[in-house]
Amino acid sequence: MRLTLNRSEIRITENLMFRLLPVQILLSAISAINGIVTGLFAANYVGADAMSAVGLYGPIGNFSGALGAILVGGASILCGQYLGKDLKEKLQNVFTLDILLSAVISVLIILFLLGEALLSNGFLTDDPALWEIFRGYLLGQAIGILPDLLGKQLAAFLSLENKTKRTTMASIIFIIANLCFNYLFLVIFRLEAFGLSLASSLGLWVFLLVEAGGFDRNSAARFNIRELKWKESLDILKIGIPGGISFLYFAVRGIVINDMILKYVGNPGLAAFSAVNSFLNLFWAIPTGMQAVSRMLFSVSIGEEDKQTVLDTMRISLYRFLPLQVVISLILVALAVPFTNLYYQDPASLVYPLTVSGFRYLPLCMPFSLICMFFVCYWQNADRQLPVHILGAIDGIAATVLFTCLLVPAMGMDAVYWANLLNGLVTTLFIVIYSFCKRRRFPKSVEDLMVVPSSFGVKKEDRMDLSVKDMEGVLRVSQEVDAFCLAHGLTKRQSSLAGLFLEEMAGDVVAHGGTKDNKAHSVDIRVAIKGEEVILRIKDDCIPFDPSERLSLIDPEDPVKNLGIRLVYQSAKSVTYRNLLGLNVLTIII
Repeated sequence: MRLTLNRSEIRITENLMFRLLPVQILLSAISAINGIVTGLFAANYVGADAMSAVGLYGPIGNFSGALGAILVGGASILCGQYLGKDLKEKLQNVFTLDILLSAVISVLIILFLLGEALLSNGFLTDDPALWEIFRGYLLGQAIGILPDLLGKQLAAFLSLENKTKRTTMASIIFIIANLCFNYLFLVIFRLEAFGLSLASSLGLWVFLLVEAGGFDRNSAARFNIRELKWKESLDILKIGIPGGISFLYFAVRGIVINDMILKYVGNPGLAAFSAVNSFLNLFWAIPTGMQAVSRMLFSVSIGEEDKQTVLDTMRISLYRFLPLQVVISLILVALAVPFTNLYYQDPASLVYPLTVSGFRYLPLCMPFSLICMFFVCYWQNADRQLPVHILGAIDGIAATVLFTCLLVPAMGMDAVYWANLLNGLVTTLFIVIYSFCKRRRFPKSVEDLMVVPSSFGVKKEDRMDLSVKDMEGVLRVSQEVDAFCLAHGLTKRQSSLAGLFLEEMAGDVVAHGGTKDNKAHSVDIRVAIKGEEVILRIKDDCIPFDPSERLSLIDPEDPVKNLGIRLVYQSAKSVTYRNLLGLNVLTIII
């Protein structure tokens, strides 16, 4: 056993984040894969005008995505905090509200799309030929609104419950179904723009049905309308709006930028912009997945008032995820020409060089956006709505539109790409300025940059972190913990019980959880003094081990069996076991 500066625990947190990351990227990539498949089939089987129709729908898709993001952000943050506090009834209430609100919003969007497709006369374009193509595309999209919104909500809850196999299976089945439907409707039945959107809509229905099978009686998130408390819907919206409103800004920005492209560049510019965005959406799933992982860790650790894990989550995000994203962005830039050839094969065409430029510039925006995402997640969880609103307005519309308006008359299509890069610089600068204004000094550390309140969590001097990997280390825990508690003025009884309890429970984890597979594990122990209470927390990545299940297992031939566990439950004020995001967390209060 060794006294650490949280190195073992940060390693567990890092391993957890990278374990969650592939599934979150895959979930984020669903709409991106949908867009790429749609774009490729549109460019190769329908024509360039269909690609323009896809681009025209972009602002509407952003609007729908904004509403879904508001609900996902608010509900998942609340439920993560409720998981951290072990408030299961509140979690179920939020889940039920989230599903109901998603269904209501879906119906409203569907009615809007049907009204525009059937009654409007030139929505978003005054080109009659393009409008007829766009009309069919709207009708097909209306069919997929409900499964799209509901699917995003269910995916977030499945991730919180660590049901990654279900979400992975749903994602893979969606990709296969989407390809099959596109081939059927476009190549065989020649349904053109309507077939494009219908294929993705039916694929989303398949995705939703597979996800729904992951919720059963044992799920923490269950639909229960009988004891519904509508008041918490306001909390969902309050927390979710600042982050989700960025999508609304993107919708408005998309309308303005599309109009300026058509005015100064023409249809080739819009077709190029649509192709680049459609394809890069797949790779935007990487930073979006990183954001989702960070949001889950922030919500649970803030619910637990675990300051160290909050800081570790941001450090891992900035020191591990961000460099990875930089490398990916540079690779994308290097592959600009091959990516362009997927959509347009004639280098002499007007659209070809505009598309190449897009692939060379826009990937460089991703690292800047990722920094923005991390801080928005943290601010949302920390209930700092003002900086989220300000950053959302800057990133979502103000900076990009301003730079585009200033540069596009002279630079043409390159102005749109450069505007996005300049926007990234401005948003990163805002984070530093916000920290400077709050701290009255230039930030020198991640904690300074985050502006973590000194009152949050337990003070460093009132906390001790230990890490054990074997029984030899477990046997020495008692002495370390006993001495620490006595040094903080606790009674001899409390100090002895703290050491005894940790020796018993950590020993069980090592014996029963850490030896059942061939993987290396460590058990991280935190002792915190809060007032007159001692809070003991054991966190590990071993196989699930709930000590409460052994309370009633008394062997007549061995009456002392499980005696230590029974002693802990009888003597402690409270003992709580939870499996959070695949980690075992046992909390004992003395």
